[in-house]
Amino acid sequence: MSQETTSEGQIQVKPINAIPLKTAQKWAKRWSKEEGDYNKHHHVNAFLIPKVDLLEVLKEGVDAVRAYIGVDDNNVEKLMIVGTKYDPVTKIYVDMIAVGVGNATVQQDDIYDFTSPCPPDCDPSSPMLT
Repeated sequence: MSQETTSEGQIQVKPINAIPLKTAQKWAKRWSKEEGDYNKHHHVNAFLIPKVDLLEVLKEGVDAVRAYIGVDDNNVEKLMIVGTKYDPVTKIYVDMIAVGVGNATVQQDDIYDFTSPCPPDCDPSSPMLT
């Protein structure tokens, strides 16, 4: 997480690798619209997920995380990570995204996006790539 000082002298802690909901929605829509299948879009075997993304989403007090697939503005595949909370009534893990939902006026939710696809970000000696 990064820190910023406001004009009032207060320190705000902000996630390092987060994108706005509208960007995440745009990327996910692009993935679905253009191909919707890993191997039809590009040859993707896996995603490298930075440790900072995992630590930051876990700090949100999640019960689980969900990963959405998208394509960014540079045509690079992304795995966008969102925290979830378990709803025992519905038995569904609900995305912890409030901005843009109903009358939500809370601060921006965190959707982590600094994953990179494999290839090119692969371990060429991995037995998973046989």
